[in-house]
Amino acid sequence: MHWIALLGLCAAYLQGGIQKALDFSGAVAESAHFGLQPAGPMTLAVIVLELGASLAILTGRCRWLGALALAAFTLAATFLANRFWSVPVAERFVTANAFFEHLGLVGGFLLVAWQDLREKQAI
Repeated sequence: MHWIALLGLCAAYLQGGIQKALDFSGAVAESAHFGLQPAGPMTLAVIVLELGASLAILTGRCRWLGALALAAFTLAATFLANRFWSVPVAERFVTANAFFEHLGLVGGFLLVAWQDLREKQAI
């Protein structure tokens, strides 16, 4: 059950990393849209981060580090892409929902890191 929960937490990052790798030019365009420069290397770094950190979490190798990396990445991406306070009122509800859902993911990753570090201290 624990591994299935971790898989659920990482699912969007696994899917996102694979999708970006399969449509690299589209992913680079998305990075450029959000002002990430140079877009190509930034996109490659995001793919490596999403897949590598997810695999660290799922395999248990440096799980705490993978969880902290995805927490930091998600927090940064949330403030970059889901700035609900700066969108037109008609779009605010959906964007605010996405913002707070992503904060929930950050909390989940912080719990994974905390639990993993606690288990390592108990050994």
